[in-house]
Amino acid sequence: MGVISPLGCDVDVMWNNLIACKSGIRQIDTFDTTGMASKIAGMVPLGDAGFNPDDYMPPIEQRRVDKFIVYAIGAASQALKDSGFITFSEEQKENTVVFVGSGIGGISRIYDTSVTLHDEGARRVNPFFIPSVLVNLAAGHIAIKYGLKGANYSVVSACASGIHSIGEAFRYIRDGYADYAVAGGAEYAVCPLGVSGFSAAHALSTKYNDTPEMASRPWDKGRDGFVIGEGAGIITLETLESAQKRDAHIYGEIIGYGTSCDAYHITTPAKDASGAILSMDRALKDAGISCDVVDYINAHGTSTSAGDEAEIKAVKTVFGKHAYKLNMSSTKSAMGHLLGAAGAVETIVCLKAMNGNISPATLNLNEPDNGFDINLTPNIPQERKIEYVMNNSFGFGGTNGSLIFKK
Repeated sequence: MGVISPLGCDVDVMWNNLIACKSGIRQIDTFDTTGMASKIAGMVPLGDAGFNPDDYMPPIEQRRVDKFIVYAIGAASQALKDSGFITFSEEQKENTVVFVGSGIGGISRIYDTSVTLHDEGARRVNPFFIPSVLVNLAAGHIAIKYGLKGANYSVVSACASGIHSIGEAFRYIRDGYADYAVAGGAEYAVCPLGVSGFSAAHALSTKYNDTPEMASRPWDKGRDGFVIGEGAGIITLETLESAQKRDAHIYGEIIGYGTSCDAYHITTPAKDASGAILSMDRALKDAGISCDVVDYINAHGTSTSAGDEAEIKAVKTVFGKHAYKLNMSSTKSAMGHLLGAAGAVETIVCLKAMNGNISPATLNLNEPDNGFDINLTPNIPQERKIEYVMNNSFGFGGTNGSLIFKK
C-alpha cells in the first residue's frame, strides 16, 4: 500500500495521525483565494515531514506533468516497495495491469496553461501540455517506470474513481485476465479553477474558513458542504496463492465489489438512495456473505446535506437491525474529500482498521442531525473486532461503488 495524503505521505504516518484525531485541513496558502467563498482544503504537507516529489521523480520530469501524476507515482512507488515487487520478471510484467483513476485529472495544469496562452501567446504553451493533463497518464507513467505491460487504463467516475479502479483490478485478476495489479486513484484539484468551480456549485464549506479543522463534519447539524482535498492512494493486488507462494505480507482479501447508477441527477443523489442501496447489495451478493457479518463501514460521508442523508438511508435499508450493531465513520472529516483519490485512500484506511481492530473516528460530529442515530464513531476511535469491512464511494452522475474486504 502507498499513500500521499493531507495526513501524511506514508501509510503508517497517515494512519497514526488519523487515529490520533489530527486534521489535515488548513487554509489554502498555495494561491490567492481573494474573492473565493471557500478558502480551505485538505492539503498534502510538504517539506521534510511531508511530500518531497524529488524522491519519486526528477525535477525536469515533474515540469512535464500535472501534480496528480506525481502523487500517483509517489504512492505507487511506496506500494510496489511494500509489496516486494521492485523487480519483475518479463512474464510478471506482461501479466500486471495498472488501473489508476482520477476524477478531474490535470485541472491545475489546464488552468495554468490557459493563463499562459492568454497572457503570453501560443508559442509559450509547453509542448508536454496535452500528455501532462490526461487522466490515463498517471497509470501510463507508472507502467513505463516499472515496465508493466498488461492492461493499462483509467476509470474516470468522479469521486468513485478510486474504488472503481480497485474493483476493476480485482475483477481482472479473479476472472483470469491478469496475475497482478497496481490500482488506485490520484487527484490534485486544489487550484484556483478547482476551488472556484466547486464553490460556484455551492458544494464547498464556507462557514469555517477561520477554523478549517472544524469544517468537514459529516452528519453533524453544523455541516455546510464538503472540503476539497488532494492526494493519492495505490494498492497492489494478486491472487492469494501467489501472495502465499512468495511469502508476501497480506493486509486483507477483497471478496466483493458492487457498482450502480442512480440515473437521477448529475450532482444530487437519489432521494430514495436506490443507487447506493443497489451498489451495497451487489457487493454483498458478490462476496457471498450476509449483511450481519460486516463490522465496519468507511462511508462516503462528504458532509453535504443530501449526500449524508442518502447514505444513512441506504445503510439502514441494506443492513436493517444490524446497522445499529456495526461501526461507521467518515475519515473525510480529517482529510477532506480527495475526489477521485478518496476511495483508494479510504481502502487503505479500511485495511488498517481491519488489521488494528479499530474504527477511526468521525471528527466534528458533535450534534448528529435528525435520523443519524447509528454508531457513527463520533470524535474518538473505537476498538472492536473487525473481520469484514465495506468501503463506499459515490460520485457526480449518480455513480456508486462498494468494496468488501475480509481478514
